[in-house]
Amino acid sequence: MICSKAVTSIPGELFGDNAFKREGAGPEEVKDIKILYSDYNFINTYKIKMKEGRFFSKDFASDTTAVVLNEEALKAFGFKNPIGKYIVRIGKTPETSVKFKVIGVTNDFNFESLHHKVEPLIMDLFGFNGFGRFVSVRFAPNNVKSTINDISTIWHKYAGSQEFQYSFFNDDFAKLYASEQRTGQIFTIFSILAIFIACLGLLGLAAYTAEQRTKEIGIRKVLGATVPEIIFMLTKEFTKWVLIANIIAWPLAYFFMNDWLQNFAYRTNISAWIFILSGICALLIAVITVGYQAIKAATVNPIKSLRYE
Repeated sequence: MICSKAVTSIPGELFGDNAFKREGAGPEEVKDIKILYSDYNFINTYKIKMKEGRFFSKDFASDTTAVVLNEEALKAFGFKNPIGKYIVRIGKTPETSVKFKVIGVTNDFNFESLHHKVEPLIMDLFGFNGFGRFVSVRFAPNNVKSTINDISTIWHKYAGSQEFQYSFFNDDFAKLYASEQRTGQIFTIFSILAIFIACLGLLGLAAYTAEQRTKEIGIRKVLGATVPEIIFMLTKEFTKWVLIANIIAWPLAYFFMNDWLQNFAYRTNISAWIFILSGICALLIAVITVGYQAIKAATVNPIKSLRYE
C-alpha cells in the first residue's frame, strides 16, 4: 500500500494556477500555469514516470525551493536542458516573487478529462508537515472492505472526530464522462427501438408483397423455379433499398460523429470499416426479416398459389 497524504488536487479535480516566468525573462514572457502542491509520494502513488531528473526527496533539504515540471511546462518555458534552471513565481511585488530550481520533468499525464489537452503543470513541494485536500492511497484490489476499515482506523487515529469520507479514483474519473455515458445509453435504446420498428415495417411490407405476388410465385414454381430462386427474387428488391439507405446515411453519420469527436482533445479516427460493418449488419437484419416471409411464400404448394384470389 502506497499513500500520498498531501496534495491540493487529484487528477480529475480542478487545478489552480499561478503566474510564472523563466529566470531573467521579461514581463511579456509571464505565463499562467497550473500548479499542484504535493508530497514526496505523489508520483509513486499514481505511477507517474519521470522523463528526466528526479522527483522530490527527503534526502534533499533544498527541495523546499524546487519544482518538477511536466513535458508541456517544459515546452512552455522553452527549456532545452531544464535540470538546474530556475523559474520565478510572480508575486504582487518584486520582493514577494519566489525563485524555484527545476529538479525534474515528468512524462505528461492527463490530470483533466480527455476533453482537454494536457496543459503545462508545475509541481511544488508542500512545506513541513503540509497537509492537502486529499489523501491518496493505492492498494491491491483484494480485501477492499478490510483495507478501507484499516484506513478508517488510521484516519481517526490522527484526524480525531473528523468524518472519514472516501471514494474510488476510477469512479471519480468516470464521472467526467457521465454525459457521454448517458448519451450512449440513450442512443442505444433509441437504436434498438428504431431497428425493431424497421423490422416490423419490413415484415409487413414483405408479407404484403408476397401476398400480391402469390399467383406469380405459383406460376414460376410450376415452370421450374426453385425455392432459393423465389427467395432471391423476393429479397432482391428490399436489399436494393437497404443499400441505397446506407449510402444516404453514411455521410450524415460521418458528419455528426466527427462533429461530436471534436469535443475531445484525444480522439480516434473514424474508420471506413465502421460504416461497412454497419451496412452489412443492416443488410443481414433486412434479409433475415424479409427472408422469413420469402421462405413462407416460396414453400407454399403452387396449386394453392394458383387458386389464390
